[in-house]
Amino acid sequence: MKEAAMKRRTDADRRSLRRLLAAGIIGSSLEWYDFFIYATAAALVFGRVFFPDASPLIATLLSFSTFWAGFIARPIGGLIFGHVGDRIGRKPALVVCLAIMGLATFSIGLLPTASSIGAAAPVILVLLRFLQGIAIGGQWGGMSLLLTESAEENRRGTAGAFGQMGVPMGVIFGNAAFLAVGALVPGQAFLEWGWRIPFLLSALLFPVVLFIQLKVEDTPVFRDLQAKTERDAREIVKAPLTEVVRTHPRQVLFGAGLMFGTLALFYISITGLLSYATQALGVDKGPLLKIILAVSAFGTVVVYLSGRISDRIGRRPLILAGAVLIAAWGFPFFWLVDTGSVTLIAVAVTVAFLGTNLTYGPLAAYLAELFDPRVRYSGMSLAYQLAAILVSGGTPFLMTAILAATGSTTWVSVYVVAMGLISAVSVLMLPETNPQTRTSAVAVRPEPIGVASQRR
Repeated sequence: MKEAAMKRRTDADRRSLRRLLAAGIIGSSLEWYDFFIYATAAALVFGRVFFPDASPLIATLLSFSTFWAGFIARPIGGLIFGHVGDRIGRKPALVVCLAIMGLATFSIGLLPTASSIGAAAPVILVLLRFLQGIAIGGQWGGMSLLLTESAEENRRGTAGAFGQMGVPMGVIFGNAAFLAVGALVPGQAFLEWGWRIPFLLSALLFPVVLFIQLKVEDTPVFRDLQAKTERDAREIVKAPLTEVVRTHPRQVLFGAGLMFGTLALFYISITGLLSYATQALGVDKGPLLKIILAVSAFGTVVVYLSGRISDRIGRRPLILAGAVLIAAWGFPFFWLVDTGSVTLIAVAVTVAFLGTNLTYGPLAAYLAELFDPRVRYSGMSLAYQLAAILVSGGTPFLMTAILAATGSTTWVSVYVVAMGLISAVSVLMLPETNPQTRTSAVAVRPEPIGVASQRR
């Protein structure tokens, strides 16, 4: 009888985890879809729609500056919802973030253009982009923890990868939406109203929000923390942000550094390249969107495999390999792109995505394992979003400005190499966290993911 009951509980737990993984990859994909369609629209549409009186260069720079607003907001979202997630729960924070993202993106699809309401249009656009940034800033930590803290110790890398896969899948859905709309609503009609359709499709996110709210429990780790705080008030961290900065500064700083290379080359590949290749090289946007679509499918596989392999050999080897590849690919990437050949551009982006996704796959589990459970949401969100504001949002703007000032991609390549080297150094300065491979020789040892620290 006991064995039968145990088997039923095990089967129920597995079904629950499968539902959670499915909700994780779908919810994360749709959330990142909402965030990334803005990047595509900023490169292809927003300059002409919201800044019609500016020159093409200035309009592109202004468009990318509104894109940057989302990244400025991301640390704010990480701090707000990191506090909520550490104090109230991972699930409530995540549900609110998903709802904010859906509402902001849908509203962009309804926003009048500058020709209708003048300067108010770009102002409202920036405010809505800011809300997108707050939502994605809080969402990443919540989704990562909901997955990794609910998984078994030897499958945290795999579980975390399901959330990470949402990034390339979001790119796939976003580019597929723009390709489809561009084919169905070509030319002037696309500029007038067709671009709105991908934004209005964000309404698909709301059923996922409802499912997570009604069908998904908070993580076992957070439930254990709640039980501890009920027994001992000293377990409550009243200011998780202050606590994480005081007790985990090394993990925050080098955790952010882990992201520099992958974020720089990723946003160059999906956003900066679209603007540069269409305007400077005369490449049609259709083949470029198809390249990004196909390579993102490849990237999804790499993310999953790197997360899964990290459960066997450790997180650091995969992240280091990706960082080194990014640094080595900084110059060859643009040598291939500058040919204007669609085939060689495809090769450039494929290798870029291999490097960025080797690094990205294990990061959800790695950053979670670096922080004490009591401040984990705040810590990993702060690290990730610090990298986002420093690198992600500014990269397309910086690339455009460098190209305009120098007329050459050389310094953009130097930038990519530098970002990759920062990531490589950062991973070398942090310990291995996979309990299957961690050694006693590590100088800085993180706490196990499911055990609250006893430090005060």
